[in-house]
Amino acid sequence: MTALRVVRCLPDGFLAEALREDARAGLSATPKVLPPKWFYDERGSELFEKITRLDEYYPTRAERSILHAAAGQIAAATRARTLVELGAGAADKTRLLLDAMAAEGTLASFVPVDVSETALIEAARRVDREYPGLAVTAVVSDFEEHLGLPSGSGSRLVVFLGGTIGNLLPAQRAAFLASLRSRLRPGDAFLLGTDLVKDPAVLVAAYDDPAGVTAAFNKNILSVLNAALGADFDPDLFEHVALWDPREEWIEMRLRSLQEQVVTLPAIGLVVPFAEGEEMRTEVSAKFRRARVAAELATAGFAMTGWWTDEQGRFGLSLSVPA
Repeated sequence: MTALRVVRCLPDGFLAEALREDARAGLSATPKVLPPKWFYDERGSELFEKITRLDEYYPTRAERSILHAAAGQIAAATRARTLVELGAGAADKTRLLLDAMAAEGTLASFVPVDVSETALIEAARRVDREYPGLAVTAVVSDFEEHLGLPSGSGSRLVVFLGGTIGNLLPAQRAAFLASLRSRLRPGDAFLLGTDLVKDPAVLVAAYDDPAGVTAAFNKNILSVLNAALGADFDPDLFEHVALWDPREEWIEMRLRSLQEQVVTLPAIGLVVPFAEGEEMRTEVSAKFRRARVAAELATAGFAMTGWWTDEQGRFGLSLSVPA
């Protein structure tokens, strides 16, 4: 087992201040909005893992099936020595790529990048144990504001899986892709996972399961604000809403106030009224078509060189290189 390196790119207090700013701005806006990054405290992460195992939630299984089928092609096409995973989480699906790159004979290092230091280091240690001799560098970073990519030696394959890019609004996506492109060198490649447009009934079911796991996940953002900002949200006074916006081609998750109420957030000096039936957006999850993926990549300076979908055409993986 090699020595695990940890690189911290976030300023001290970054996450606490970012939450305060997002809560202050979002709860003062009309309509109210909270960014989905704040779902993921320990309980939120556990709930999301449960979501990925639900029958209705197809993206994780669909993406994994693509990687099973295409990882060898991706490794052969890129010949990358370093695998960089943005938003690595538990790095479960990553092993399919690590195995393919090892079989190709090119794998030298793995760089998981995530904002949650505890979960990141745990995942990095597991990979470090499972792949003797692999150089593992865990990077604590927010990919929107403090994206850190160690230079390393040789070509890099940067992967952003799970359809997470769909949680960014169009302007945020453009900024993220441009920022990433500016950090890549000739010979690097970018593998992007995108959920695809499909029957709205299938989409809504994936975000509003009968067991209520997604509803609990959505409401957990209120518990995060209670714990971090001393807020007095009562999650039982809100209900989970998931709907398809055909014009934007995205799913929206919202929390609807079941009664007129006032919530206080002492840590940021905010008093927030909610009308009965008022909805607060907590997530968008954009769905894509191949042409849209290629166009957004091209605008940021990438050229798409590969495209794979699962057998049912539910999810897409695109491989691109700096143009």
